[in-house]
Amino acid sequence: MTAAGRPGVVALTGATGFIGGALARRLVETGSRVRALVRSRARAEALSRVGVEIVVGDLADVGAIAALLDGACAVAYCAGTVRGAVEADFSAANVEGVNRLARAAARVEPTPRFVAISSLAAREPQLSPYAASKRAGEQALAAAAGSMPWVALRPPAVYGPGDREMLPLLRLMMRGVAPVVGAADNRFSLLYVDDLVAAVERCLDVPEAAGGTFELHDGRPGGYSWGDVVAIAAGLRGRPVRVLRVPAGLLAWLGHLNLAAAQVRRRPPMLTPGKARELTHPDWVCDNASFSRLYGWEPRVDFREGLRRTLGLPPDLAAA
Repeated sequence: MTAAGRPGVVALTGATGFIGGALARRLVETGSRVRALVRSRARAEALSRVGVEIVVGDLADVGAIAALLDGACAVAYCAGTVRGAVEADFSAANVEGVNRLARAAARVEPTPRFVAISSLAAREPQLSPYAASKRAGEQALAAAAGSMPWVALRPPAVYGPGDREMLPLLRLMMRGVAPVVGAADNRFSLLYVDDLVAAVERCLDVPEAAGGTFELHDGRPGGYSWGDVVAIAAGLRGRPVRVLRVPAGLLAWLGHLNLAAAQVRRRPPMLTPGKARELTHPDWVCDNASFSRLYGWEPRVDFREGLRRTLGLPPDLAAA
């Protein structure tokens, strides 16, 4: 099945977010009819302008879910919560929403294909409430799907234009300072957003491939160390980047402090003790061999090129 040959609507959640927005734009560009569930029509004006159909509601709204799934040939679940302190802060979007939408989709005829964006954090659910919620979301999808074909993708840290989480760190490195957390020999994989979007497209276009949970990365065997990342940034910058080490104990203390402040402000925190454990975990290296073999997907953008694109640097710098 080609992109333009998809027989119905691609139903999308999380379309106003970084990954969901990139996916929505790409699907429209390649000829798909895309329908997105959004909480606020005002936040979806940019999606409407590029041709995305809008359904206003949330994942607790039975009527909105029915409207979203009407005529759907596929569902892409990109909704998710990354900020919070306890399990309840994450469960509505990361677990209950997946479960509710998957159960509704499984009752649609003909049955759509369901693709969920999970997280590599789901591999280590003991680290944080967020990681546990992502694992629970995968389990909820598997239980709810029945005979519906489904795929859960576990990307590592995803970055690219429009990202709000990693962009401050990338900009700081290009200014000459790299805050480094965890041990020097910790390793991690990375993934440019366009490659993640391409992976979702392959899931939509190869319905006969086996489903399940798959890790993704940008094709670098063994991932990156912080030294690798700093060296790449220094190469693009043309000047050294100074490493500023943040001890694990200090990061954990800052997590506790930020958690207390967030409770006073009544705002969901990003840095928590659990997030500190995630950030200092020694092994976030992915293996995408099984996904590439089944779906014919290969990443195209390594970190050097992805960093250049994210920061809008001239193309000639990538070959410097």
